Amino acid sequence: MKRVLYAIATISTIAALATPANAADRVVASSGAASQPRLVVGIVVDRLRTDHIEELQAYFGEKGFRTLLEQGAYLRDIDFKVANIDATTATAMLQTGAYPSQTGIPSGMLIDPENPSAAARPALAAQGTPLTNDSFTPEALRLSTLSDEIAVGRHGETTIYSVAMDPQQAILLAGHAGTGAIWLNNTTGNWATTNYYGALPTTVGNRNFRNSVSAKIDTMQWRPLAETVRATGIYDAKKQFRYQFSHSDRDVYKKFASSALANSEITDVAIDLLKQLPASGQGTDVINLAYSVAPYRYSVDGGETEATDSYIRLDRQLGRLFDAIDRYVGAGNAVIWLTGTGHNDEAVLEEKRYRLPGGEFSVKRARSLLNSYLSARHGAAGYVEAIRDRNVYFNRKALEERRLDPTAVIADARNFLTKMSGVADALTLNDILSPTTDETRALRLATDPRFSGDILLEYVPGWHVVDDEQYPPVTKSYRLAPALTPAFIIAPGVSAQKIDTPVNATALAPTVAGILRIRSPNGTRDKALPIQKSKF
Repeated sequence: MKRVLYAIATISTIAALATPANAADRVVASSGAASQPRLVVGIVVDRLRTDHIEELQAYFGEKGFRTLLEQGAYLRDIDFKVANIDATTATAMLQTGAYPSQTGIPSGMLIDPENPSAAARPALAAQGTPLTNDSFTPEALRLSTLSDEIAVGRHGETTIYSVAMDPQQAILLAGHAGTGAIWLNNTTGNWATTNYYGALPTTVGNRNFRNSVSAKIDTMQWRPLAETVRATGIYDAKKQFRYQFSHSDRDVYKKFASSALANSEITDVAIDLLKQLPASGQGTDVINLAYSVAPYRYSVDGGETEATDSYIRLDRQLGRLFDAIDRYVGAGNAVIWLTGTGHNDEAVLEEKRYRLPGGEFSVKRARSLLNSYLSARHGAAGYVEAIRDRNVYFNRKALEERRLDPTAVIADARNFLTKMSGVADALTLNDILSPTTDETRALRLATDPRFSGDILLEYVPGWHVVDDEQYPPVTKSYRLAPALTPAFIIAPGVSAQKIDTPVNATALAPTVAGILRIRSPNGTRDKALPIQKSKF
C-alpha cells in the first residue's frame, strides 16, 4: 500500500495504550492537514500470533503483512487480560473496549443456568427460538461498538458492513448501527444475513446466484502452497496434506469455514463491497472483516504445515485487500487496524506414543461421583444438575427442598472436586466475584454472573476433558500456552514504528476512535490516547 499522504492525528503518549507511560511516545505523526478518511477497515484474525508472523516474513509478499510491519504502528504484544477467551468474546472486547464481564458476551456459547442440561446456544442468538439466520441480532451486546460510534460521529452518513465465516463475529463487527452483517451459512453454503440489518447487499446476493461457495465446493481442494513447502521443509509429496470438500459430507461447510481457503472468500466479498461504496467520498464508510489462522480442527497429524499455509495464504489475501483499498478508495484515504483474538487453546490431542503426562476427565463420571459424595453427607438427592464448559451448576430446588445452606454444600463440593485427578483448582462464584489474586482477577474480568455456574473448574494442563453427557461426546484439550498477539494501525498521521511494551486490548477501540476524532464506545475501560496536531 502506498504511503499515506496526509495527517489527521498523532498519538503522543502510551498512558492508555500500554502499561509503561513512555512506550507510545514512539507513535508520531507525519506532517499534513487534518482531513476525514473515506474508509475504516477493521480486521480481526482468530489465533493470530506475533511469533508466526515474524518467523515467516521471508515467505510473505510485498503487500500483505509487510505493509503492516513497515507502514504502520506495530504493537507486538496485545494483552487481553482475561481467562477463557474465545473468538466471539475477543471480538466483542475489541469493538467495545470493555471486558466480557461488561459486554454481555462472556462466551461464544451460553448455558442457561435455569436449564443447564439443555444445549448451549450462541450468545447472539435469541433464546427460545429456532436457530436460524434471523435469530441472530446484536441485542445481547450491552455496549456501543467502535462501528456504532463511527455512525454517530458521522451523523449516520456512513455505510458499515462486516464479513465473517461466523455469524456472531459478523454481527459484533457490524454493531447495532451497522448496514449489514454477512456470514456463510454452514447449512446452505450461501452468504447470509439477518432481518435486523435488512436484505443482503446486491453484490453479495449476485455472488450467491453466480459464484456461490455451494456451487463450487466440490471443486475446491486445499493443498500447501509452494512457499509453504519451502518454509516447512516438507518436500515429500506423500507427507503433504490434501483436503477435498464434497456435498456428500454433511459438515462440508463447517470444514471449509475452518480451512485457510475461507479467507479468500471473505476477501472476495469485501472487494465486492468496496466496489459498491458511495463514490462521492462523503462521510466515512466501514468494512470490518474476520479472518482466521486457527489450527485446522480436522487435521490428523498436528496441523503444523496447515498453520504455516494459513499464514502465507492470509498474507496474499491482505495484499489483495490493500490493493483494492488503494484502487477503489485511494491511497491515504483509509484507516486500517488489524489484530488477533488473544487465545491459542485448540491443541490437537497428543498421541499416546509420546508418553506425555495427562489423562482424561470424564464429565459424566465426575458428576456421578460428586452427587454420591454430597448425598452421603447431606442425604440422597441430585445436587449437581450439570457440569458444562468448566462450570458446575447446582440444583437449587433440591437444596431448598432439603433446607440446606447452599454455601455449605457448594463448599463441600469444591473440596471434593479439588481432589479429583485432572482438576487443578475449583473456585466458587464468590471467589471469582471477590478476586484476591492475578488468576481470580483474570477470571472476574471474564465472568458474567448471569450465565455462570456455582463452581468453576480449572483443569490440569495436558488433560483432555470428555463431555460424555453430550451425544456425540465432545473432547477438549487444555494447555497453558500463552503467545504474543500483535496489532497494527495504519492511518494518516501515524508513522511506522514498533512497540514491544504490552498494550491492553481494551485500548485499541479508543485509540482508533481518537484517530478518527470521534467519541469512544460507551463502555471503554481505557482512556483514549490524546490526539494532537503534528509539530512538523
